[in-house]
Amino acid sequence: MIRLTYILSALALGLIIFNALKINWAAPLEGESMVAVISVLASACGIMLLGILRLSIRVKKASEKS
Repeated sequence: MIRLTYILSALALGLIIFNALKINWAAPLEGESMVAVISVLASACGIMLLGILRLSIRVKKASEKS
């Protein structure tokens, strides 16, 4: 399960990079740039959620050991 979260995090990071290149920095909240900004934020949220999932799995394993 931990490996899957790392793979999904890498995919989300790839989406962040791809969409960051699509942003028109002169007008980031207009047209297709708005979609790219939203996609970057959604991917960042996904990475944070996967990090929380990894942390909760580690806490569960640690609590089972003790």
